Amino acid sequence: MALHVWFIFSVAYLITTLSPGPNVLLVIRNTLRYGARGTLATLAGNLAAQLFVIVLVALGVGALVAAMPMAFLAMKLIGAAYLIYIGLVQLLRRQGVSSTAMQASMPRVSSPKVFGEALLVSISNPKTLIFFSAFLPQFIEPGRSLFTQFTVMYLTIALIVVTVHCMYCLSLSRLSKQLSASRWVVAIKRASGALFIGLGVKLLMARQV
Repeated sequence: MALHVWFIFSVAYLITTLSPGPNVLLVIRNTLRYGARGTLATLAGNLAAQLFVIVLVALGVGALVAAMPMAFLAMKLIGAAYLIYIGLVQLLRRQGVSSTAMQASMPRVSSPKVFGEALLVSISNPKTLIFFSAFLPQFIEPGRSLFTQFTVMYLTIALIVVTVHCMYCLSLSRLSKQLSASRWVVAIKRASGALFIGLGVKLLMARQV
């Protein structure tokens, strides 16, 4: 991949990643709930999902799903249901009464569970597959190795995702430590639950493009 093509690709993907979506909300939620280990497990699941989706795009599966309304609908229902479920769990979860108690009672992270949750959230969204199917081929250069180009794009995507998600997590973690009342931390967690539900409803209403 030529340097100027890679640069344009990187900037374009960075712009799309800066807009918070389910993956960003999930990594923020798990950071607040589990700390740094939750962040790492969520990022690992997200990156594994991104790799899986990009492999499907390279094999042409993304275009196939885009042409099959029933497959798109099934993936959409699964993804929306899971996002709404996560939001409801977040809203109904009992919260601590003080920031000290919240730190002391921080649940122990189950890395495989957090990893699987992040993997499912990312993979079950058909818009991700269709987006990559439309986005990535625009930067493929004829005559160059497809394997090399897709590898470079995935590594670039992984770097951008890790950077942006960590930026969000660090900013919110610092904010939560500076807040004097735990009710604000609780409000952040409940707001993320409402946003998950909203994203699930938005995905239900999404049309195939």
